[in-house]
Amino acid sequence: MAMSETLREKLLLEYTEKHMGKVFYFCLRKTSDRYEAEDLTQDISLNVILALEKEILPDNFSAYVWRIARNRYSVWADKKRKKEEALSPCDIYEYEHEIADSDENILENMIRREELALLRRELAFISSDYRNIVVAYYLENRSIRDIAGSLSLPEGTVKAKLFRARNILKEGMNMAREFGKRSYNPEDIDFVNFCSGFGDNGQPWSILTHALYKNIFLEAYDNPSTAEELALELGVALPYMEDELEFLTKETFLLKTGNKYETAFPIIGKEAQDEIHEYNLTIISDLTRLIEELIDGYANACSAHGIDFYGRYQSYEDAKWTLLIHTFDKLMAEAAGELNHKRTKRPSHGEWDILGYKKTERSYNGWVGRHGSITHKNVLNAETIDFVQFKFMYKGINSKTPPFLSYDESLTLKRLAEGKTEGLEETYLEKLVKYGYAKKSESGYTPAIVVFKGYDTSNTLEKFTNGEKEELKEKATAIRKLLSSASVYAMNITKKDLPQSFKKDERMCSLACNNTKVEAGHLMHRALLDGWIKYDENTSKGMGAYLYI
Repeated sequence: MAMSETLREKLLLEYTEKHMGKVFYFCLRKTSDRYEAEDLTQDISLNVILALEKEILPDNFSAYVWRIARNRYSVWADKKRKKEEALSPCDIYEYEHEIADSDENILENMIRREELALLRRELAFISSDYRNIVVAYYLENRSIRDIAGSLSLPEGTVKAKLFRARNILKEGMNMAREFGKRSYNPEDIDFVNFCSGFGDNGQPWSILTHALYKNIFLEAYDNPSTAEELALELGVALPYMEDELEFLTKETFLLKTGNKYETAFPIIGKEAQDEIHEYNLTIISDLTRLIEELIDGYANACSAHGIDFYGRYQSYEDAKWTLLIHTFDKLMAEAAGELNHKRTKRPSHGEWDILGYKKTERSYNGWVGRHGSITHKNVLNAETIDFVQFKFMYKGINSKTPPFLSYDESLTLKRLAEGKTEGLEETYLEKLVKYGYAKKSESGYTPAIVVFKGYDTSNTLEKFTNGEKEELKEKATAIRKLLSSASVYAMNITKKDLPQSFKKDERMCSLACNNTKVEAGHLMHRALLDGWIKYDENTSKGMGAYLYI
C-alpha cells in the first residue's frame, strides 16, 4: 500500500518519539559501548527512513522497526566478528535475543548514571530556544501541539527544533567539556565612575560590585562571545547566564551584536598600568613636594593678608587632606586639558560613564575616589550644588562617610555654609552631623568641611606681594610641567592598550586616555610618608569633603 507524504511524516515522527530512544538502549546493551551504540543507532535510523521512502506501508510499524534494528545489528556484529580473532558463542548469537517492544520500563532499566549526568550537563549549556522545548517535551511530557501553542510556533518548527536539539545534546555529550579558568579563579577590576546622576537603583555601583559581572566584563572585553561561551568559561549554567546577560545589556554595560556580547566600556590592562606606574614613580616625590610647598605658600600668604580661603571650619592639618587632592586635580586639568565629556544618559535616570582597571600585582598604595551629591531629578532648573567628597582608600577612611549625599542633604549643607539656617530640617542637619559634615553646638549647627567662597582666586592673588606671587607661580609652573609630561606618556600608553573598537570611538578613547595619569592615591601615599598629612583618631571624620558657595 502506497503512503502519502503526511502518513510518512507521521511514521517518522512516531519513530523519533517512541522508538529511537529504545533503539539506542538496545544498541547500548548489545555493544556495551556508548559511542558504538550511537553509530549503530544512526545506521538503524537511516535504514528506517530509507525503508519508509520506498512508500511501502508496514502492517505493524513497531515490529517493522525492530526487524530492521536486529538486521542492522546482525550486520554490525558480523563486521565486528571478522575483525576479532575469537568471540564466545554467547557474543556471536546475542543479536538473536529479541527485546519486547511493550516493555515500558526498558529506558529506566538501561539508562546509565553517567549518561544522565552528561545529559543534565548539556541541558545546562544548550540555548533557551532548544532547551525550553526539550524540557517541555521530555521532562514535562507535553505534546508537540501543546508546546507549539504555548510558544506561538508552528508544530513543524517545534519538531525541527526538537530534532536539532537532540543532535546538539548528542554532540555535547561526546565532547570533553571543560570549564574556563574564570570558573574557579575569578579576577577583579577597579572602577572609576564619572557621574552626573546615579540611577534610581544606585547604578552603576550597585552593579559593579558583583564578582560574576566583573568577570563577564573581563571575558567579553575585546572578545565578542556567545552566551554559551560565557557560560562555559565562567562555569555558570546557561539559563542563569542568559538572564544575567540580558540584564547587563539592558543596563548598557554590554553591547549585543547578533548572538554575541561585548563589554561596552574600556578596561585598562595590567601591563599598561604598570608601565604608567613605573614612570609616575620617577616623578611622584618631586611632584608631591612641589604641591605641598605650593599649598603651604598660598596658605601662609593668605594668613599674612587676613584672608580665609578654606572656611576655617576644619583645622589646617585636617583641611590639607582636601587641599592636596583638590589642588592636584586643578593643576592636572590645566596641564592635560579639561575633558569636556558629557555623561551618557543611562536607564533609570542615570547619567554616568565608567572606566575599568584590571587588578595588578604591584603594591597598592591606596586609591582616591571622587563622589558628590545626587542631581535633583524632580525639579526643573534645580539649584546647582558643588559638593565633593574625596574617598580615601586608606585605613578605612572611605567607609566613614556615605557614598553620596542626597539632593536635600547637600542643599541643607549649602544653606548652612551660607549662614541661611532658618527653616532647615532637623532630620537633614542631624544626618550631616552623623556623616561628619556638620557640627552641633549650643549656638547651633556649623559646617565641618572645607568651604570655598567662589571659584575665582584673582582677587586673593592681587593682595599678595610680588615676591609671594612669583614664588607661587614658579612652583605651579614646575608642577604643570611634570603633570603634562606624565599625561602625554600615559595617554600614549593607554591608547596603545585600547582595542580597535574604542580607538575608533573618539569620545571613549578620550575618556580612557584623560583618566589614566598620575594617580591621586600615589600623591596621598607620598604626602603621608613626608609627614605633611597625618591620620589618627583625632582627624576629622569629614576629611576630603569640600563645598563651593
